[in-house]
Amino acid sequence: MAHRILHLSDTHVSRTGPDEDGVDGLAALRGLLYDVRRVPDLDLVVVSGDVADDGSEAGCRAVRSVVGQFAAERSIPHVYCTGNHDRRDGFAAALGSGHLAADGSPLGRAADIDGVIAAVSDVAGLRVITLDSLVPGETYGVLGQAQLDWLAAELASPAPAGSIVVLHHPPMSMDAIPYLKSVVLQDPEELGRALAGTDVQAVLCGHLHHQLAGQLSTKPVWVTPGVITRIDLTAPSTLVRGVLGAGATVVDLGGPFGPIFHTVHARDPQAGTEVYVYDPVTGDDITED
Repeated sequence: MAHRILHLSDTHVSRTGPDEDGVDGLAALRGLLYDVRRVPDLDLVVVSGDVADDGSEAGCRAVRSVVGQFAAERSIPHVYCTGNHDRRDGFAAALGSGHLAADGSPLGRAADIDGVIAAVSDVAGLRVITLDSLVPGETYGVLGQAQLDWLAAELASPAPAGSIVVLHHPPMSMDAIPYLKSVVLQDPEELGRALAGTDVQAVLCGHLHHQLAGQLSTKPVWVTPGVITRIDLTAPSTLVRGVLGAGATVVDLGGPFGPIFHTVHARDPQAGTEVYVYDPVTGDDITED
């Protein structure tokens, strides 16, 4: 059973318009979806967190409206999870559990866990699980034992087309970029134990604003590039340089070579234009030599 997913992340839309760096996330999202309008045979749209830059209900509703229209035109569901910029109250008011059918109605089943927004739904035999790694006021992510136990219970029996797990914070980092360890999912090996031996085909994440692939307990982990900005890894490893250029991923599951991750970019004439450079340790803005 093959499935094709459009994986978005880090839309960072706020109720007041452009973000603190002056970038219009809603315009970036609309431009990206326009440019991917001819991608065929999509079964699902996933938005893996940082839906609203300011955590607002209005920001989440704006993203839901744009992504929801794209999904409705294709008669496919759209699924969201929380990120570190989101607030659970605003997210829940606009998106419920985060699992929505093509017509916008609630889809699937929410986890019965206090204080987090996690859920599971079925998309033509594919089990779609969203987790909540949000730690209010922090950049890094944590899942907690209750979510991990719930995830293990959900994965205890296989789904007809296998499963995907969606969360904001990647459960991996790179030694070549030292600051990553402090901003990704903490204690990723705990998630790895819950995934080991299950039917999970891929773990889909965001947060880093650049594409990254790895493994956790032999499960493919994919980080999709950001919609609002892209992190330019040609910068010194001690700095974070953000540039314009919305991106997304087409994920193909099933088939002899799956999962396949195909990055797509908006055709933005300003792509690559520098937006910010800062020191990730101090948070100070930096002017590069």
